[in-house]
Amino acid sequence: MTGDFDAMYETFQALLESFPPSEAVKRLELFGIEQDVIERIRARHEEQMIRIKELEEPHAVVMGNRDTWYTGPQAKDKCWPAVARLLRKDGWPEDPAIRDLDDSSTRVVSLLNHPKEKSFSTRGLVVGYVQSGKTTNFTSVMAKAADRGYKLFIVLAGIHNGLRRQTQARLVQQLVEPNPSMWSQLTGLDKDFTPQENPAGYFGKSNRTHVLCVVKKNATVLRKLARWLEKASDYLEDCPALIIDDEADQATVATKSINPLIRDIMATLPRSAYVGYTASPFANLLIDPSAQDLYPRDFVVNLPKPAGHFGTEVLFGRYALDGEDEADVDDGHDMIRSVPTDDVPCVRPETKADIDGFEPVITDTLLRAIDYFWLVTAARRIRGTGNPHSTMLIHTSVNTAVHNSFKRPLERLRRRRAETLSDVAVVDRLRSLWDEETARVPAEEFGETRVPFESLLTELPDVLDSCRVIMDNSSSEDRLDYENGPVVAIAVGGNTLSRGLTLEGLSVSYFVRSVSAYDTLLQMGRWFGFRHGYADLPRIWMTDELAEWFRHLATVETEMRRDINVYMTEAETPLTFAVRLRTHPALRVTAAAKMRSAVTAAASYGGRRVQTHYFHTDAEWLRGNIDAARDLVAASLANAVRVEDRSAEGRFVFRNVPYDVVTDFLATYKFHEKSPENDPDLINAYIRKRVSSAGSLSRWNVAIVGTPNGDPFVFAPNVAVGRSVRARLADSLGPGSADIKTLMSRRDAAVDLSGGVGGLKEEAIMRERQVQLPDTGLLVLYPIDKTSEPVPPKKTRLPLDAEEHVIGVGLVFPKPRDEDSTVEKYISADLSGVRIEDEDFSLVEGDDA
Repeated sequence: MTGDFDAMYETFQALLESFPPSEAVKRLELFGIEQDVIERIRARHEEQMIRIKELEEPHAVVMGNRDTWYTGPQAKDKCWPAVARLLRKDGWPEDPAIRDLDDSSTRVVSLLNHPKEKSFSTRGLVVGYVQSGKTTNFTSVMAKAADRGYKLFIVLAGIHNGLRRQTQARLVQQLVEPNPSMWSQLTGLDKDFTPQENPAGYFGKSNRTHVLCVVKKNATVLRKLARWLEKASDYLEDCPALIIDDEADQATVATKSINPLIRDIMATLPRSAYVGYTASPFANLLIDPSAQDLYPRDFVVNLPKPAGHFGTEVLFGRYALDGEDEADVDDGHDMIRSVPTDDVPCVRPETKADIDGFEPVITDTLLRAIDYFWLVTAARRIRGTGNPHSTMLIHTSVNTAVHNSFKRPLERLRRRRAETLSDVAVVDRLRSLWDEETARVPAEEFGETRVPFESLLTELPDVLDSCRVIMDNSSSEDRLDYENGPVVAIAVGGNTLSRGLTLEGLSVSYFVRSVSAYDTLLQMGRWFGFRHGYADLPRIWMTDELAEWFRHLATVETEMRRDINVYMTEAETPLTFAVRLRTHPALRVTAAAKMRSAVTAAASYGGRRVQTHYFHTDAEWLRGNIDAARDLVAASLANAVRVEDRSAEGRFVFRNVPYDVVTDFLATYKFHEKSPENDPDLINAYIRKRVSSAGSLSRWNVAIVGTPNGDPFVFAPNVAVGRSVRARLADSLGPGSADIKTLMSRRDAAVDLSGGVGGLKEEAIMRERQVQLPDTGLLVLYPIDKTSEPVPPKKTRLPLDAEEHVIGVGLVFPKPRDEDSTVEKYISADLSGVRIEDEDFSLVEGDDA
């Protein structure tokens, strides 16, 4: 009986090739199959649908009532099994890599419409990580969609020829070559789309092949494609199409020509699904959801970070999110090296007028970066594992004349280094560089073995001899080409190297370009990705300011992804959720044109912890905050209902202080200007709104948290605690400022609670606050020693080295019992003092190149 039922279920699956699930069930009824058997078939299909919907990864936010018709690959499939075979051949492990790819691509396909529906126009977004295998994911989605009957596949592959060619090559290798009789191609390796004479030859009923078209986001090319499809409209009624928009935040959103042309192409296709792929979805999530545009109204899928991926957070660390303890958030690997601001004019013209005749100087930091690259290449050859290519990226400007100006000095340096390998002083300097770098990042921490310097000397001559200096930009003929054997290259470039294009074996980057938006900055990070066999060796040379921007961006990125996951569990749809994007004083979220539909965020502090981690280090600024803190303590002594002297443990608590004592302090205490989340006007407005509307926050507990055995800091007569130690991050905010990253511990948020709360986690502490102090806020003062040596010594930390002792501030707000009060404020970037070079979009409007 089970065998009969299995055969009937296979019949149902065969029907799903031609009909959506509801129609397939009707066909079973027409076949005269008994109702209870049909119900069992429906139940099994429902089980499969639920399994796909409830996959632990990837998370998704989905428009309600979307049928999950696709329940995974079948034995008769051709395209997906071919992709999986090639990945196994390339060394992908079955578990977890291929299994995770199978699950995540199945989830995306399950959110597309059934190809036999009469008409559909789906819009979705898949959020991945920079250099994390997004191309492999959408190739797998295309393969599975092809196995189920999608016919036309249009891939929008960035705005540069290099990425389009790279994408075409990958898709041909993984989709076309394993099943050549199943595919027709409208584009080739060296040719973008050109109109074909006979559309019927591709889309007529006699042609059962799938059609592949990989095009640049270029107005001329897309216009040709739109017109050609319009001419083929008679044949497109029965042509389910999947449009994959790679780098979907680039050129797609709010552009005058590309955006309408993509929509024109979709309009010619009665059955079409548009799926954007991006690692920086900021612009896509700011499209007006109510407009007839490309907002991902049907689904947003959040791909998990693959094992072994080097992302923003891994390299730069990040700040704690709400509900996290700062001490539990890592500082990132010690792989970032500082480029002094004085070096920047040596490698990038200060103004446009300086471009003509610009000659870069090989500064000490650039020389160290290049020498280290050659040493790394030698070490990787000795190890003999991982990617056979070795690339260094130099990215200082988008201007092609600036790129070209590096050619001569870099070639001269390469020749000179080859000639001086027998020079004892040079060898000693290289040895010192290698010893220092391998000591700062021990190979053993990454499961690798350190390569001794003596072994490198035998490899260095050949490394230098095979190293090419390549100017890779929109006007150069000598481009990066990884298709003809192992490459050793120093690549100097701009936008062609900053989007989508994979720099194979990238191990060293020298990066000083200023940008104005999160998405541009994140996409510049070609150093993100996989580093199998050399995970201990990558290094990035950049300014301290850029490093801080990336740390902020890691926080934004983590918070955004957490929001998507939270919304998934709260049954939101893409049309009813809005991802919060925290602001930065020197960066826009995305280009101004892409933010026209953005609204001001409503700031609520209910249930949140707010704390300072940026400080100026000059005496005058710090003394002002010391005076403000002492005034607060004096006012708290005078107004508190009860004072708890717990100086033996380095603490004081002043209970039931009136709120105006706190708001007066916040009005005089100076927060660092790069701390938009610590906006005293916004915080005070929130407090007053809570007091007036709900009677909450009218009383506060004020605490002092120090150490029981540190040198004393006196706030008032008989009120003194030991000073705390908070070292600064090594790549801090530049001269005169410090970023300590960690101020407030989880335990400090419970300093005014009674009972044993020492082992409680953040959520439990906030719940306990709701029980004990539901309407009371907490303000904590931290006296920090001006020297603050790192304890224990940490490579990513330096002494605080302030001119006066520092006063840190933490605020804990109760979670409101009623509807929370919110306050709004625009926070815009002042870019007047920053020389910005944004992406060059002239290529999207110009003639096809």
